[in-house]
Amino acid sequence: MLPPPTTIFPRQPVPSLILPLAGGGEFDLSGMQAESFHLLVYYRGRHCPVCKTQLGALQAQAGAFAERGVTVTAISCDTKDRAESAVADWNLPGLRIAYDLTPEQARQWGLFITATRGKTSLGLDEPALFSEPGLFLIRPDLTLFFSSVQTMPFVRPRAEDMLAAIDYIKKNDYPLRGDVI
Repeated sequence: MLPPPTTIFPRQPVPSLILPLAGGGEFDLSGMQAESFHLLVYYRGRHCPVCKTQLGALQAQAGAFAERGVTVTAISCDTKDRAESAVADWNLPGLRIAYDLTPEQARQWGLFITATRGKTSLGLDEPALFSEPGLFLIRPDLTLFFSSVQTMPFVRPRAEDMLAAIDYIKKNDYPLRGDVI
């Protein structure tokens, strides 16, 4: 039995996170430096065609995020082989992909967990357990600014919309919202 999802409120510290990276190395959120924000994009995994589209859009906009001082990391419960297969098959050479997220870690981030239903419409096996999508915009001090957590794979924040929001936030010194506990 998994613990219930944790709610992370804006202005509060996000959970620590250390995971391996596809292609080698380690993602350690506490050791990352960002000028403006960290953008963590939790995706369902190699089996998900909607994830392929979302990560492809992030890859295409990688330079635009970097110009705005935003680090981007995509994270899943996938194994090393599945994560590295996604990088190769989805043509994501410039996107940081972390893997081996446990369902318990996903719950610390407030993510919903799904149990496998076998093969997807693409004929790929789903992992036994995997997280549903989530997106977190985190300040350099590792406190939450914005989040979007989903129970289904559909209707995710688009890369272009995130870039426009970041521009608006920076231009207008837009305040945090949703921070009343």
